[in-house]
Amino acid sequence: MANSKYEYVRAFEQPDVLLPNTWIVVRIDGRGFHGFTTKYKFKKPNDVQALELMNAAADGVMRELPDLVVAYGVSDEFSFVFHKDCTLFERRASKLTTTIVSTFSSYYVYLWPKYFPDAPLTPPLPSFDGRAVVYPSARNLRDYMSWRQVDCHINNLYNTTFWALVQLGGLDAKAAEKELVGTLSADKNEILFSRFKINYNNEPDMYKKGSVVFRDFDIPSTAPNALTEAAAIPPASASTKRLSSHPPDDAGPPQSLSKTATERDRKRRVKARIVVAHIDIIRDEFWEARPWILSGKAP
Repeated sequence: MANSKYEYVRAFEQPDVLLPNTWIVVRIDGRGFHGFTTKYKFKKPNDVQALELMNAAADGVMRELPDLVVAYGVSDEFSFVFHKDCTLFERRASKLTTTIVSTFSSYYVYLWPKYFPDAPLTPPLPSFDGRAVVYPSARNLRDYMSWRQVDCHINNLYNTTFWALVQLGGLDAKAAEKELVGTLSADKNEILFSRFKINYNNEPDMYKKGSVVFRDFDIPSTAPNALTEAAAIPPASASTKRLSSHPPDDAGPPQSLSKTATERDRKRRVKARIVVAHIDIIRDEFWEARPWILSGKAP
């Protein structure tokens, strides 16, 4: 770039490099999505087409950015995880966040006609905001992911009960909210079953557990789904209780690969199959069956 007398303005740009050797989570959220879902008449409490659109957009982001190791989404939010060794964009928070947000938004709009063919988009168009947060250890990262999944379950049980009271029980919104004040998980399950013959355990796993997106390297694995009772446990307690064997804290110096090994690893990531699953990520089984997620190295 040629020098000029105006170049001094570059001094106003402030560095926003994220702490090295930490896990980076970029979480995006739908902007003004309450009005957006009302405008397009999303089904309550869950709109399967809308959730599948979110998952498809997240799949697109994972394909575009092989540096990502895992993502988790529920409702109108998605969390994308970069490994602690990631050096993409020199770990600049603004570059990482805007790239995730813009790529996700582009896929969301691009794929909209596939999932809502009879509802063309009109302004104001869907948009998302985002933030980048760093976590120093694998334990912190797993606790973060556990928090989001427990939150998903708690919110979905509430929403399922609330909308059953409104849609099937004939209550208005205020009356339904009043009836649910102070209720526990067992109370909501009792309302659903005794009044509406709804067994919450039979609700789709995508609603109860959210969606986890990861790369699969054709190593067969399964993870038990035992999250039903977690709704009665506060997020922090639930994550602590269910992590029976955390990986050791990994705050040592970052491990560097040779240029050849790095390129080989990247090619394997690009070729890997992207999986969208609705499974328990709180217990150890998910992580133990896919060690490449926490190691950051393709098998």
